[in-house]
Amino acid sequence: MPELNLIEAVNLALKSEMARDSNVVVLGEDIGRNGGVFRATVGLLDAFGEDRVIDTPLAENLIAAMSVGLSTQGLRPVAEIQFSGFMYPCIDQIANHASRMRNRTRGRLSCPLVIRAPNGGGIHAPEHHSESMETFFAHVPGLRVLCPSNPARAYGLLLAAIRDPDPVVFLEPTRCYRLFKQSVEDDGEALPLDTAFVEREGTHVTLVSWGAMMHDARLAADQLALQGVHCELIDVASLKPLDMDSILNSVAKTGRCVIVQEAPRAYGPASEIAANLAEHGLLSLFAPVLRVSGYDTVMPLSRLESAYIPDRSRIVAAVGKVLEMAPLS
Repeated sequence: MPELNLIEAVNLALKSEMARDSNVVVLGEDIGRNGGVFRATVGLLDAFGEDRVIDTPLAENLIAAMSVGLSTQGLRPVAEIQFSGFMYPCIDQIANHASRMRNRTRGRLSCPLVIRAPNGGGIHAPEHHSESMETFFAHVPGLRVLCPSNPARAYGLLLAAIRDPDPVVFLEPTRCYRLFKQSVEDDGEALPLDTAFVEREGTHVTLVSWGAMMHDARLAADQLALQGVHCELIDVASLKPLDMDSILNSVAKTGRCVIVQEAPRAYGPASEIAANLAEHGLLSLFAPVLRVSGYDTVMPLSRLESAYIPDRSRIVAAVGKVLEMAPLS
């Protein structure tokens, strides 16, 4: 199997699904001749032509609106928005039309569309290029929100998203695009939607994260293992719908939980997970659930990103605080 980074895995999934299903089209700013701002769509124009690889004007609301229209007429559009911070104009079409279409038409129409976007910081760009605002989309009923953390999951989840009969926002962790490589087999096998991945089993603390923060959570789990603290590591992957069963089952075993998100602290997915644990898993907990997150500020510029984005040391410190409140027996 080839070793691919995450952006190469996205490209492979797009090629695979476009070859398999002639109704799949891709559209977005500079995605054709230039191959996309991060080169996710390189080679697609030559392989599938201008009818299926569409360069659009610089107009995110238009891209989303075109995707809604195409998807209701039998096509499966995959739209690229250059950065998730540019997706705010898309919310009009996503919340008012795409996510409501099945309910609005009582099942006569649906919107099998995917809107992809790089998400989060780590590339030292201005704030709109580095935001982690998944909460906006996870709050919308009728919408799936996915955020893979490694190349293999990006490949399998993107295939599943394109095949899904309803709209999907697919957030790709920008920092992980070229961070590491992984074996990815182009077998056309989609991964299950709405399912978290128990990436590493442990007995002492449940570490929950998604996207780019999974990389830091893995590093923290490695460091803690050297200290005799064994973390169960859960990659949420699907932010909406949320697989709470996997998290609750893990906390029933470990009794402790730390949730890590890059997004601002208030009203984020970590808060939703913590609330569910309070409602359904309180009697399993030995200590309060702790959140490690970004701050309730605009993402700072350039080198100050490192002060905003949680890292291994902050995660290890949070686990240490949980263990102070509930020491290992």
